[in-house]
Amino acid sequence: MALFLEILFWFCIGLVAYTYVGYGIIAWVLVKIRKIFGKEFKKYDDPTFLPKVTLVVPAYNEMSCIEAKVKNTFGLDYPADLMEVLFVTEGSNDGTSEYINSLQSNYPNLRMIGGDTRRGKIEAMNIAIKTINTPIVIFTDANTNLNNQVIRNIVRHFQDPIVGAVAGEKRIETEGSEAAAGAGEGLYWKYESFLKKLDTELYSVVGAAGELFAVRTHLFGEVEKDTLLDDFIVSLRIAASGYRVIYEPNAFASERPSFSIQEEMKRKIRIAAGGFQSIARLDYLWNIFRFGLLSFQYVSHRAMRWAVAPFCLPLIFLLNLILFFIDTNFINQPTYQLIMLAQIAFYLMAIIGYYLENKKIRIKALFVPFYFSFMNYCAIKGYFRYRNGLTSGIWEKAKRAA
Repeated sequence: MALFLEILFWFCIGLVAYTYVGYGIIAWVLVKIRKIFGKEFKKYDDPTFLPKVTLVVPAYNEMSCIEAKVKNTFGLDYPADLMEVLFVTEGSNDGTSEYINSLQSNYPNLRMIGGDTRRGKIEAMNIAIKTINTPIVIFTDANTNLNNQVIRNIVRHFQDPIVGAVAGEKRIETEGSEAAAGAGEGLYWKYESFLKKLDTELYSVVGAAGELFAVRTHLFGEVEKDTLLDDFIVSLRIAASGYRVIYEPNAFASERPSFSIQEEMKRKIRIAAGGFQSIARLDYLWNIFRFGLLSFQYVSHRAMRWAVAPFCLPLIFLLNLILFFIDTNFINQPTYQLIMLAQIAFYLMAIIGYYLENKKIRIKALFVPFYFSFMNYCAIKGYFRYRNGLTSGIWEKAKRAA
């Protein structure tokens, strides 16, 4: 029995290590091998390739940021006659629709879809896509700012006929005294950006950030209205149909972190619930004999991050504790003692980080243990939320730091 528990203990550690470190190492090695054998994907960078695009901005009750969004959008470096801007403001009752409507005489390439009923972001996207005639559509959130060259940096990839979508980069704007959640989220996205670069060079990105992603308009299939992670579902379905999804780090959307830990927790739990919903709807992607590298990337980078690692972490702690008491030789084994002490120290740091954050006392050394534990706790909570059927496609907006 003790031997079985020890094997299970090390197996779970291996799964967690693979999820957060091992996959990145393997992907890096495979990319190097591709380069050695000259199997790199061709890169396109023709500055004269300027297709017509539509920038879609779902904007439900966004008066607090809509003026800045409009200014940012119409200041982008892209020919105005090749760019249409569509705000979808349905259900807004804070003046957002009226404000956008008042600007239409000043911007001939500005359109708006309004209405009194709030149906949710994915329904807004489904409605918008039916009105778009340009070959490329770019989705972005109302509370983000885009870099000046964003459209040029995105559209150049669509010169490649096998590219079906382009994922931009999400950046978190943090200040020196920022909350642990914001700083931790920033570190997380920097690591995600590194993995996405590897994913692109290996084959395809597995999922796009909803803050900024572009697709070939004809590839956007209508998405179920209760979908929580529309960006993830849309991009993966495009990849599953035989197209590549490219990551472009020089096209980025910047936003402020969540207003508080509680707001960030609500957002993370909902994202995790959406992750389990996506796993159920994309179950065919587990077939590595059909999808090859895409399946490998999807399972390793996404599915295990949501469905495996979070549940392994408490099991590792429990197994470590059980083995300590049932194996008479265990206490004399320094390796296991050190692992137990390391786990206790790590989670204590996470708990202290959470406590101090609520007291508005910020210590940078606690960012990593706090945010790592926080994400995995939210993933477990998200699983039970999904199991309970709480999957409305209408988001409750998280408050952002000013």
